[in-house]
Amino acid sequence: MTKYVIHGGKPLFGEISISGAKNAAVAIIPATLLVDGVCRIENIPQISDVTLILNILQDLGADVRTVNRTTVDIDCSHIHNSKVPEELARKIRASYYLIGALLSRFGSAEVPPPGGCDLGGRPIDQHIKGFVSMGADVDVKGGYIHAKAKGGRLTGTTVYMDIVSVGATMNIMLAATLAEGLTVIENAAKEPHIVDLANFLNSMGADIMGAGTDVIKIRGVERLGGGMYSIIPDQIEAGTYMAAVAAAGGEVLIKNVIPKHLECITAKLVEMGVDVEERDDAVLVRRTGKLTRTNVKTLPYPGFPTDMQPQIAAVLCLAQGTSVVTEGVWDNRYRYVDEFRRMGAQIQVDGKIAVIEGVEKLTGARLRACDLRAGAAMIITALAAQGTSEISNIHHIERGYEDIVRKLSGVGADIRVVITPDEEQSEATAG
Repeated sequence: MTKYVIHGGKPLFGEISISGAKNAAVAIIPATLLVDGVCRIENIPQISDVTLILNILQDLGADVRTVNRTTVDIDCSHIHNSKVPEELARKIRASYYLIGALLSRFGSAEVPPPGGCDLGGRPIDQHIKGFVSMGADVDVKGGYIHAKAKGGRLTGTTVYMDIVSVGATMNIMLAATLAEGLTVIENAAKEPHIVDLANFLNSMGADIMGAGTDVIKIRGVERLGGGMYSIIPDQIEAGTYMAAVAAAGGEVLIKNVIPKHLECITAKLVEMGVDVEERDDAVLVRRTGKLTRTNVKTLPYPGFPTDMQPQIAAVLCLAQGTSVVTEGVWDNRYRYVDEFRRMGAQIQVDGKIAVIEGVEKLTGARLRACDLRAGAAMIITALAAQGTSEISNIHHIERGYEDIVRKLSGVGADIRVVITPDEEQSEATAG
């Protein structure tokens, strides 16, 4: 078993550099399926989700070459297969982007249902609605989602999103890029990684307008050519380290960020008494005094991101007074609460609302990461807690955070990776 062991109660001082955005990378890499030529993608984060999606492309027949630690060349010109391997796809939520990309390029796709974190019902009905309205037949059979364009090519149309869905917005953009005619997505999501995907596609020859607004127009083109593109910094990784400084105290310069993308997070931390100083491509985060309560509701961008909800809850556990957190996106995002309670946190959950009564201190405990962002939040509570904490199931965390142990150690955190024999093996040996 591999786990993180953290001796908490130490403020953080120094600098952390943010990696490329996970949520952009896992859509841009499948988007290379649409390109006839070599794509050089820079600022790729070294995380397991990215490794998985690259492995899927290779399995389909793509030529993937590592240029350096954060740069890969991807050539999908010679792929003739539109069936995605089940074993790999079921490990990653973003595998659904392969449906839109393959459907756009080949007029057909066979992709297993997506995997990733279990955050309650995460249907892809809005994705399917978009594909069907563009002229695809979509069916689920034999453990696969089968999509096939009537006549071999999708046709542009107007797609109205019943709910604001990031994944569906990006997937329909992918499907529309090589479709015939104009596709209009109404009530589209506006997240930074949607803009990044549109910018990538446009740089390869696509015709996409309006990304970052609630109406996106995609005029289908015959082909995309190769080129070079650099992925934006990760908004959620940056927000996680901002929250860590808020909880543990100290002063950290967080570099390689787009401060505008962080405004929704910055605003809440400032309300809580944290100093945040914006610079051109960095934010300086400082917390020396007491934290004060606030209320948080997660919303689509530019609202407070659902992917930061567990991390902000970790900080609120130490804030004076009663805070209310309302989850506006997912049904099952509070599974971390029992783990927080082991450390002395006072949290009550009723449906999508959590009421947090701030405590003077948290104490170290043994914790299990139940999903990616919950695991990051447990690191935050452990950094702020008195005593030693152990976090297991760290594979969840490594899906979305590059070198988190090295980055936190670099600002004074006492965190290390410990490998121990599995309990089952130990018992078998003892028997």
